Amino acid sequence: MAEGDGYRCAVDLSDASGTSHHLVRVLPKDLDRWQRGRSAEELVRDSFHFLLERESKASILREFDLSVIQRYFPEFDAVMTKRS
Repeated sequence: MAEGDGYRCAVDLSDASGTSHHLVRVLPKDLDRWQRGRSAEELVRDSFHFLLERESKASILREFDLSVIQRYFPEFDAVMTKRS
């Protein structure tokens, strides 16, 4: 969902243990840094793939700014700037 100051993306993750719901804010500076031709939705999808390679869905914050990922996973910036 587009906002005046970026995007808010709702993400639902499901597996045998149930479904988790997440809300991710993507600021314009996040798009500038990591977009690489992707839409905000594609960037969030790729970011969740990144997260799920490193932790369970239950460990992912329920609501967060996309830029917070690199605080927990310093390699996020390098990985996301290489993906397109």
